[in-house]
This record gives sequence, structure tokens and C-alpha cells, in this order.
Amino acid sequence: MKFRKISALLLVGSMLLAAISGCSGNKTTKTGADTETTTSNEETTTTSSEEPTTEEIEEIDPSTVTPYNPDTAITDGYGLATKLEDGAILHCFCWSFNTIKESMEDIAAAGFTSIQTSPINLCNDGGDAGMELYGAGKWYYHYQPTDWTIGNYQLGTKEEFKSMCATAEKYGINVIVDVVPNHTTKTTSTISKDFINAVGGMAKLYHSNGMKDIANYGDRGECTLQAMGGLYDVDTENPAFQDYFIKFLNECISYGVDGFRYDTAKHIGLPDDPKDTDGQENNFWNRVTTEITNADKIFNYGEVLQGDNDRIGDYIKAIGATTASSYGHTLRSALASRNFAANNLSNFAAANSSNVVTWVESHDNYTGDDATYKTLDNKAITLGWAVIAGRGQGTPLFFARPYGANADNMWGTFNKIGMAGDNLYKSPEIVAINRFRNAMVGEGEKFFNPNNEKTLLFIERGEKGLVIINSSNTKEQTFSVETALADGKYLDRISGKAFEVKDGTIKGRIQASTVVILYNDNFVTAKDQALVKVADDTKSLFSGDTLDVTLVAKNTTNATYSIDGGKETAFKDGDVVTIGKDIAVLDTTTLTLKATNADGKSTSITYIFKKSDSIGVGTKISFKKPAGWADVINAYVYDETSSSSVIKNAEWPGVPMTDNGDGTYTYTFTADWIAPLVIFTDGSNQSTAPMEPGAEVVPGKLYSID
Repeated sequence: MKFRKISALLLVGSMLLAAISGCSGNKTTKTGADTETTTSNEETTTTSSEEPTTEEIEEIDPSTVTPYNPDTAITDGYGLATKLEDGAILHCFCWSFNTIKESMEDIAAAGFTSIQTSPINLCNDGGDAGMELYGAGKWYYHYQPTDWTIGNYQLGTKEEFKSMCATAEKYGINVIVDVVPNHTTKTTSTISKDFINAVGGMAKLYHSNGMKDIANYGDRGECTLQAMGGLYDVDTENPAFQDYFIKFLNECISYGVDGFRYDTAKHIGLPDDPKDTDGQENNFWNRVTTEITNADKIFNYGEVLQGDNDRIGDYIKAIGATTASSYGHTLRSALASRNFAANNLSNFAAANSSNVVTWVESHDNYTGDDATYKTLDNKAITLGWAVIAGRGQGTPLFFARPYGANADNMWGTFNKIGMAGDNLYKSPEIVAINRFRNAMVGEGEKFFNPNNEKTLLFIERGEKGLVIINSSNTKEQTFSVETALADGKYLDRISGKAFEVKDGTIKGRIQASTVVILYNDNFVTAKDQALVKVADDTKSLFSGDTLDVTLVAKNTTNATYSIDGGKETAFKDGDVVTIGKDIAVLDTTTLTLKATNADGKSTSITYIFKKSDSIGVGTKISFKKPAGWADVINAYVYDETSSSSVIKNAEWPGVPMTDNGDGTYTYTFTADWIAPLVIFTDGSNQSTAPMEPGAEVVPGKLYSID
């Protein structure tokens, strides 16, 4: 877990993030398969002496190609991998349990074998329990535990979690829970009294220096025994805490959880790391990986940020697997440079192990200093995903960005905790890559650049499948390459274009910045999944009495909408529905869209809209001065949700308010705003606690501190 400073000042302070580390291996024996998986570090493989000319590439009529091997075709179900580590994981970032449940068939149809939730533990309800990803609320509050029990205000109740797990089981999808044992919130008044009593009281909750921030991340004692980013460091060696935490894990497992991601794992000591002053053994990892129910069947991986004495190999041995943060950095660098050199991209850089979870980006890369929302577009994400999901080693995790996010608006067009993420996870390209991965389980891996062409990457899977990636953003490439792929004709599972392998050689051309997926065995014959959504320019916030929303329906045999869980009404592509008529300012309303495709497979998505007042020039708000405050009161107004940069009325502490002479002060807006928040301050005191968001602006409101 890491932090970055947020430009909205002391008030918002630094943002808590999560996730990083990695493993690598060039030659490993694949668990659960008899096949030895070998990754080639060679950049050059045997090809023709020259790149073929356009005239030499014979176009093949796709209608002449048998689309799949009928003997192995998957005509019922989704062809998901049986073992969690063989498939792909969808990181449902800030999705509620109900949202994941209603999206489960979409997730299965997209070829994901597993979902990963955000932390499900009871957590700090900072920002008045606001439900914005960023703004009137914060996504990272669920990384601030107040107890290790199931359910929180952001994601849902225990019963909703149980129902989600049951639905996942129905579709053959594994559930991974993000768990946060290393620290609690620093707002200790919100920590559960039952939990405090269970661990032996506050005196036994934290390490002896657990409230002191780490100064040197390279010092293993500081790293494992002190606070990170201001969050107090739990005494994870306390047997009472371990018992309590294991009970939490076992309750999760009893409802159907198949694995755990351990947040900030690098900050929990290994057996030979320095001990705290109480001398207790560093045995946390041994206990939580061996004493849980079905321990031999649970997939555990830890977030281990590489660098600063990370001990990645030791964490892999202790936990089972870790994240691959260095590899993710290497992959993003390759995407930026368009240099897909096989010898760089084959190495996971994790102590010669392939027990890693890989990614193109994590939620930390996205929200943190890497700011991948600015540097990676959907095309780049797809190219990177083809690399990690096309491989036989590592377990790839796909980060579902906020809905409607782009380089100018990292929090998306809805900016709501609980909503499903962007639709890229179920795009034809991502689906094709995922299904290829599932079809190739047990097949070996060869990773190479034909003719040392570093913008052309081949991932060969035994004799059955081939991924071809052209990383050039300008150049169509032709190729004639010797391959282990069996002779015959193949359809690209993305474009539908035909390729032929003849006498052990494949010839063809590939457009710039595209992926080709070739295989005939274990092909899923399902129809294209239905898609329903609102028009792309639709936004969550609206002012005025109502909002007209244009609906989209593709590949559907029927489609319905419902408002706030009411009657389901049929609609067709392009229809308009009106929402918001009977709700008050700052209240929300939901719009749920459902549909089925030609196979009867269902899709569903729920949008959360919020009514706001128009905050324009001349809008006034007032504040009642608390006793003991100075006579000069400032209003600091800011909006950090409507774009990727913070908009503010002035630098901290804001603009002086007008003294009304009766203990109240007024601020008049001089510009139009979309989603402003306000903090009142006299320079020493402020209306919200440091690191807490301001209050939502309501025209004409008199604010006070209770």
C-alpha cells in the first residue's frame, strides 16, 4: 500500500492506496499440470530470411475456415478455468456486493474465472459516510478497518455478501477477498469495542511504535512494526488478534470465499524479522495460511511493494504468491515505448518464481503517483492484457476502472462507490483473450520476437494456440514465422480474419496496435453478450427537476429498465427515460437496465444518479461561528471530482466570508460550479477534521458545527 499527497490540502491530506509487488520465472513446472512451461528469453526465433511483402501474403476467405474443432467445442457454459490460478481475475474496484451479484453472468461470459472484492471489513465512515469514490466520501476508507467483521456501509451487508458468494458458485466463479490485517484507521474512537476487548485492550492492539510513522522503508523493523501513512500498525503477532482474524477468514470461507489478497503484506513481519519489544514470534503468516479452513485449497497472495528490502522471495514462500509490481512497471514502460522485447517481458522479476499475480495497472497505479488514468488508454490496456493473459505463467488481474473514466476525469462520469466499473472488461477483445487463456490451460509457453522485431510479439501455447501482438502504433506488420501451431486454418477470435499454418509456417499481416488470437480447440460457441447502458455522455449529477436519459441496447432479444427497483418496462435502443422527478436535492435515484442475448444469457447494470442544485454566480451559503473561533472566517471551496485536477476558489484557507454581525458569516459564489465542497476555517480551526472532505454545497444553507 502506498500514499500520494492530494492537492486539496491538509484537509484532504494524503490518499491511502493499496497493492504492489511481484514474482518471476523463466522456467517452471506448472502446478496441477504434467506440462513443463518454458518461457523463451530469446528475442529472435527462426523465421524466413526476409519479411514477406504485401503481395506475398495470400488473403484467406474466412468462410472457408472451420470456426472451431467440434470435438472440443464448449456449447454449454463459459469454459472457465477450473483452478483459480489458471484463469483471470476481475478486480471489482469499489463494486457493491449486489452489483457484483447482478453482474455475475456478464463476468462469466467475459471469461473471468475469479472476482476480487474491495475490503469487506467494517471500516471508517469518514466524510459523513459519503458514497463518492472521491469527493463527498473516499474509496480508500474501506482500507481503514474498525473491526474484522463482514459488511460495511460502502459495499453492503453480510447477507448481501453471502448472496453474492452463492451466485458466484452458481456460475463457477471464484471469490477473492481483499483483507487488511496490517493496520486500523487512526480514528480510534470508531474502532469496535468488541474487537478491542477480544485482542486484550488498546494496549495490546498496536505494536509499541505502532502509532509512529515509518521513516525508512528499507529498515525491516520500521517497515513491519510502525505506522504506514498515518494508519496505526496492528500487533499482528498478538495471538488474540491472530485468533480473531482467523475467525474472520474462516467465516468468509464458510460462505464460499476461495482466496485472499493481503493488503500491505510487506509490512507484516516474516519469522526472522525484528521482533517487537514484547518478544512475540513473527508467526502471523504461518498461522493464517495453515490454520484456516481448507487451507490447502485457498489461494493466498500478498501485496509486496518491490524495492526497499522487500524480501519478495521470502514472502512468496510464506504466503504462496505475491503481486508483481516491478513486472507491471516493466509492462507499462513497454506500452509507453512500444518496445515489446521478449527478454524484458518474460521476466517477472520476483526471485525466479512465477507464483505471482500480474496486472497492466492496479488500483494504486491508477489513483496514485503513476496516474495511469492519464497514460494508458483502452487500446494500451488491451495490448498489455494480451501479454499477461496470453501467457501460461502468472495469474493476471484486470482492474475495472470507474465507469466512464478517461484521462480528463479519473473518477468517471458517475463517481459512485457501489457501481459497476467501465465496460472494457467485457469488450470483445478482452473476452477473446480471456477465453483463449482458459482454453490453453496446461499448454506450454513460448515467448518471442520474430526476426528480433521488438514491436511484434508472439506467445505460442503448445501446438494449440497463438497470440500475436503488434505494439507499433503506426505500422502494419507482415510476417512469415515458423510455429509449433498445428497445420491448418484459424480464425482470429477478435477480427474474424483467417490465417493458415502450412508446413509449420504461418504467414500474415497484423494492423498497428492490435492483437490476433488463434486457436481451434476448446472454443466457447456462445453468442455475443447483450449490452445495455446509458448514452456515453450521461453523467450522475444533474440539476433541475428531472433528467432525460438516452438508453442503449445492443445484441438484445429484450431489454427493460426500472427506476428505484420499481416496475420493469421494456425499451429499445435509443429510447429516452425521465428520472428524478420526486427526489430532493442531494438525494439519489437508481436506474437498472437488464437484457438477454440470443442464447438467453442475461446482463444487468444499475446506475446511481444524484440531484444537485445549480451552483452559479450569486449563490450564497452561510456559517454560524462556533464559540472560541476567531472573528475572521474563510470559506475554502473546491471540486476534485469533476475533472482530474482540483478546482478551488483560492489557495488554503480560501476566501474571507462576510460578517453578518449576528454570529453568522456569508460566502457568495463568483463562478459556476459542478460539485463543490466547502470547508470553513478561522486558520486554526476548521469545520471538518484534517484528511476529511468538506461538506456538500447547498444553496442558501446555514452551516454549523454540532
